[in-house]
Amino acid sequence: MEKQFKCTESVVTDVLRRLHEAQNGLCIDKPSKKQGMEFTNQCFNILFPINARKTRCNTEDESALYRLSNLLTVMLLPVRDEIQETPETICHKFLFQLPDIYTSLMKDAMAICNFDPASASIEEVIITYPGFFAIAAYRIAHSIKKLGVPIVPRLISEYAHSVTGIDINPGAEIGESFFIDHGTGVVIGETSVIKNNVKIYQGVTLGALQVRKDLAATKRHPTVEDNVIIYANATILGGETVIGKGSIIGGNVWITSSVPENSLVYHTNEIKIKTHNR
Repeated sequence: MEKQFKCTESVVTDVLRRLHEAQNGLCIDKPSKKQGMEFTNQCFNILFPINARKTRCNTEDESALYRLSNLLTVMLLPVRDEIQETPETICHKFLFQLPDIYTSLMKDAMAICNFDPASASIEEVIITYPGFFAIAAYRIAHSIKKLGVPIVPRLISEYAHSVTGIDINPGAEIGESFFIDHGTGVVIGETSVIKNNVKIYQGVTLGALQVRKDLAATKRHPTVEDNVIIYANATILGGETVIGKGSIIGGNVWITSSVPENSLVYHTNEIKIKTHNR
């Protein structure tokens, strides 16, 4: 058996001393990543209880809501000086929005189920699709952000990003019946506007033309109108860029200016056959 290495007390003491000196009194008194993960999962499980009895016990439902409420209140305490209302008031307002969030998410799930030939049922979409989970986390985070809460919405969206590979900023405005297929590598920027019945595939970026701090208060990301399909690895940039309704954006295209309604945008591929003489 290999002998296990053990740091000496002097090494531990020296490392901690140097680390504390480097940190120079830094103390991050904010909600934690772990709390963001727990809140997102608890919220999702309340909205979509898995393996729950058809006739659920009211006390079970109430206990879950109390736990969610308490966790959100605890997360809001470190940022209470940055919010306009008390943590309790914000928590109550968020809880009252849960039925509307559920209604929106069921439209998203139905859109995925209706469009994707690989989906066997709406239950499968809810339980297994990373795109649906990312959308759910976005709608939860967006709701909290609209209540004027800092940090917490990003903790929710970044947790979803870590488990799905889909990065949706909670500041984006996304309409009904949204569908992300596969999803890995999707990036949707803070000021993006996505309207109704939009479908996007893996690797799609809705980004900014320039990354500059002085543009933080401006619209930096595209607008996607109703009934648009954006295929894999398309990159669409710019706050003034509008993808007209009914358009189809092909894979791997690069767009920095607006596209009219009902457009088809794609690359022209050229195929050459190698001969044995070359």
